[in-house]
Amino acid sequence: MRCLVTGASGFVGAWLVKRLTARGDLVRCLLRGGSSVSALDGLAYERAEGDITAPATLPSALEGVEVVFHLAGIRRAARREEFIEVNAEGTRNVCEAMKRSGARRLVLCGSLAAAGPSTLERPRREDDALAPEEWYGESKAEAEVIAFGYGRDFEVTSIRPSRILGPGDRENLAFFRLVKKGIVLKLGGPRRPLSMVDVEDVVTQLILQAERPEAVGEAFFASSEETTSLTELMQHIAEYIGVKARVVPLPEGVLRALAGAADLVSTVSGRRLPLNRKLARQLLAPGWTCSIEKAKSRLGYRPAWTLEASIKRSADSYQALGWI
Repeated sequence: MRCLVTGASGFVGAWLVKRLTARGDLVRCLLRGGSSVSALDGLAYERAEGDITAPATLPSALEGVEVVFHLAGIRRAARREEFIEVNAEGTRNVCEAMKRSGARRLVLCGSLAAAGPSTLERPRREDDALAPEEWYGESKAEAEVIAFGYGRDFEVTSIRPSRILGPGDRENLAFFRLVKKGIVLKLGGPRRPLSMVDVEDVVTQLILQAERPEAVGEAFFASSEETTSLTELMQHIAEYIGVKARVVPLPEGVLRALAGAADLVSTVSGRRLPLNRKLARQLLAPGWTCSIEKAKSRLGYRPAWTLEASIKRSADSYQALGWI
């Protein structure tokens, strides 16, 4: 497979490039000038300098490419317009360039956030209407609509991962660091179930969606078959790293106030803090669960990593890197 990976230096992108190069696929990585490529050290890939928000940089990156794995995007921004510009309009730029290049298939990395939160009683399914509740989710939903709009020009498929765990991940690092300090958070209100998935299972499904004809024109959730909650997740972390942690109640109003203050500090200082309004809204939703029956029945997807195993290898990597 001759493929282009956007967002290749990111967490999921680097794991994808590692798997593709190990298989012997020909991998080109779209990388912005000056971006760190340490996660790709030792991998046999071709570099293409470019940016999904700069359309003129994309045609040369797509020369000779069959499959595009579009993972580039942003998870945090101060304004809705920034999310739309990068995640949605950046996807349009990639699609326009693919239309002219003759590339055969686009595998778009979306998000469960595009579908929106679930209820306590029922996980999200692919035939549910998209109902995002915050800017990031809105931009990922718009990206999906844009991508499938090009379905007459090339094959399109979208993956919607739940919250991703794995070695080197930074999105869940704050929870591990709190546990290391002896704190397990308990949000006010009822249990809020979460679906999570190991990064290597996401990579497996990305490749299935690049290869299987059944994937064309379809979106698929990617997750493990287990659910957890924030408190349960942090308790599992405490058990594994051997910390005696105390459960600290966190009322909804306090979490919202802290998130608002953190966003203000981030806006003024330019620092990206682990807490923000986006994360607070996600944590306070009734649930973030999804069904993977469609991926199992149509693609033959089977998650290889249990939640416990994924927590353990994430913790091991954080300790090895000196992050916790």
